[in-house]
Amino acid sequence: MGLVAIIELSIFVLNFFLSMTIIFRERKSTSTTWAWLFVVNLLPIFGFILYILVGRGIAHYRIFRVQRAFRVGFEEQLKRTWRVYEEEGFIKRITRNHGITQLIHMLFVEEKAVISSNTGVKIFTDGRAKFDALIEDIRNAKHHVHLEYYIFRMDNLGKELTDALVEAAQRGVEVRLLIDAWGSSKTKPHEFERLTKAGGEVSYFFPLILSLINPRTNYRLHRKIVVVDGQIGYTGGFNVGDEYATETEKFGYWRDTHLRLTGDVVYSLQNRFIMDWNSQHKFEISEAEEYFPAALERDRVITQFVTSGPDEVKNQIKMTYMKMINSAEREIIIQTPYYVPDDALHESLKLALLSGVEVRLMIPNKPDHPLVYWATYYYAADLLKMGAKVFSYEKGFVHSKTLIIDGEYASVGSANFDNRSLQLCFEGNMVLYDDDISQKLREDFKKDLAVSKRLTLETYEERSTSIRFKEGLARLISPML
Repeated sequence: MGLVAIIELSIFVLNFFLSMTIIFRERKSTSTTWAWLFVVNLLPIFGFILYILVGRGIAHYRIFRVQRAFRVGFEEQLKRTWRVYEEEGFIKRITRNHGITQLIHMLFVEEKAVISSNTGVKIFTDGRAKFDALIEDIRNAKHHVHLEYYIFRMDNLGKELTDALVEAAQRGVEVRLLIDAWGSSKTKPHEFERLTKAGGEVSYFFPLILSLINPRTNYRLHRKIVVVDGQIGYTGGFNVGDEYATETEKFGYWRDTHLRLTGDVVYSLQNRFIMDWNSQHKFEISEAEEYFPAALERDRVITQFVTSGPDEVKNQIKMTYMKMINSAEREIIIQTPYYVPDDALHESLKLALLSGVEVRLMIPNKPDHPLVYWATYYYAADLLKMGAKVFSYEKGFVHSKTLIIDGEYASVGSANFDNRSLQLCFEGNMVLYDDDISQKLREDFKKDLAVSKRLTLETYEERSTSIRFKEGLARLISPML
């Protein structure tokens, strides 16, 4: 047997065993499995390398090896909530909407998303306003500031935020910053030297071995969480970078949604941050009482903070989206930069349309990731054919991840309506059971309609051959995007 034949046989055998691994060992969806089989067999050597880098699954116990002592705060919070939840008539005091009742039950009983009934909420749709408020809260911090971001650029905004953190650390405030190694790959450790010298701590989630080589590249920390003194929390869609707070030539105005929160729900953000921070096994901290002080400010909004990640068997945020969609009676409003759903989520929206529910979807008018954009365009048009109203945001780039149901309850967070967010990334969403908050989010959506263009079937059918080709390619590999 010649050398060429041996090499060809070796590649065939290697591809065969890799294909068997994808099929039998990895618990992937059917569409994702077929997409990987297509890539591995179409591009034998490159496909193998790509699968090793970004295709392999991940296990919970390898990431969150959390000692029991670190879970004291969460366990106490869970016990208190169970006592309240089991009180007679508790759910009826919250709502008589069966969809909301079932969602609360699913998230609390099955997913341990603690119910917080005294949340104060402030909504930000402008990055400059959000970061001004955050920096002011950091300047007033007395004990600790915990931050978790997917992207942290050391540009003008990054330096401004870092200055506030350095000042806080210099006056004795505990400062911890956790950033995703991939999303923040352009920000080097030495750029945080001022902060670490002042006493702050900085950690990278899944640090990269080399710039582009890491077996866990595909699994990223996409959550955005800030906790100040255990009493003020932030979560939503804004990262740290100039494009999020000022108009840029590339994106124009950055439209996002972020929340400033007070009340017991901040404990849920704190619990999540501590777990994420300790997962890197560097400067580990415990859930000590000083991180869970009595909330000074209480309001009336009912919330649950739900998280998900590739380490979990259940896709909690995907389940949340589907339950909310399936419970809608009149109207579903979605804002997302990426709409590349799996079949189950996409079919849920189609079923809603067939049931007479109005579906309004807003997506960007320009790509920041071309293949994802064209896949979004394809799936949005598929809803359009079923009667959905689809709008492209024209003022800049819409990055908001918002779902509003019947103007009564809503979800705001970091998770997009795509496979990457719902299967591959570590995400966090706040579910808000409140008419006033939902109506406020709805009004913000209506304001965005004034600077958006409605997509019609006529304009969609006029798209060029090249766009049709891009859509077809993007759809084919959409489970991997």
